[in-house]
Amino acid sequence: MNRSNFKGLGVAMITPFTNGLAVDYDALANLTEHLISGGVNYLVVLGTTGESATLSADEKKHVFMKIKEVSAGRVPLVAGIGGNNTLDVIEHLKSFDFNGYDAVLSVSPYYNKPNQEGIYQHYRSISEVSPKPVIIYNVPGRTGSNMTAATQLRIAGLNNIIATKEASGNFSQVMEIINNKPDNFSVISGDDAYTFPFMALGMNGVISVIGNAYPNEFSKMVKNCLDGKWAEARKIHYRLLSLMETIFEDGSPGGIKVILREMGICTDRVRLPLANVGPGTETKLIEQMRTFAAANAVSV
Repeated sequence: MNRSNFKGLGVAMITPFTNGLAVDYDALANLTEHLISGGVNYLVVLGTTGESATLSADEKKHVFMKIKEVSAGRVPLVAGIGGNNTLDVIEHLKSFDFNGYDAVLSVSPYYNKPNQEGIYQHYRSISEVSPKPVIIYNVPGRTGSNMTAATQLRIAGLNNIIATKEASGNFSQVMEIINNKPDNFSVISGDDAYTFPFMALGMNGVISVIGNAYPNEFSKMVKNCLDGKWAEARKIHYRLLSLMETIFEDGSPGGIKVILREMGICTDRVRLPLANVGPGTETKLIEQMRTFAAANAVSV
């Protein structure tokens, strides 16, 4: 797989639910078309944003199949396959149907709070069995442990590891990774609001949540960064900044689902233990959507 396929805007897709909390496969198809027509570079299926922790094995299988069917090879697909039981992740990788999928996004083990050697050995085991390239994922706010720059650089030397999705928000750590990484290893932002400054530091793009709603605008910002058009990119960054921050204020993906509901793409329903965002956050998001739409109309 060409590593350059994972430059630019990747979107961590939400999983739409009906009002009865069944997976809404029609809305999933519509979302996939919305993203591809919006210019995304690749799609990430069933990561955290996809509420994978609350989907059954059968639901996950059908979500993977539906997105593959609708995307029909038009963009690369990344399968979210991770966990805090290394042997279980290995078995999942061995049994997964990778037909139509191009890479794996695998989150650092959560809850167990492994030390750095444990994290390294976890990814070493994954790299040895995965039939597709692996993107590692550091998100301390969710996992309870940080994958240090030294550990990520050590993992970067493993066969089959092609990139890191870095969501620590730690600028010093990010700079250390970018400054010392192998040439063929990509560093991808896991924070929408930090994408602009992180790309200025040398990241290759983002795996985004806000991109679910605004793929066209956010892909333009990311492309401008890649092309060195920083003034143009900065304008889009600041227009979207309040939305990028507010969607996480009261739990994700609850915030982004409010925006998608307002756009007519899907309901705002989430599965427990997640709950819908509170009325204050909802009102704020809707107002910020209007402000962004007005600013975008003026700029066109």
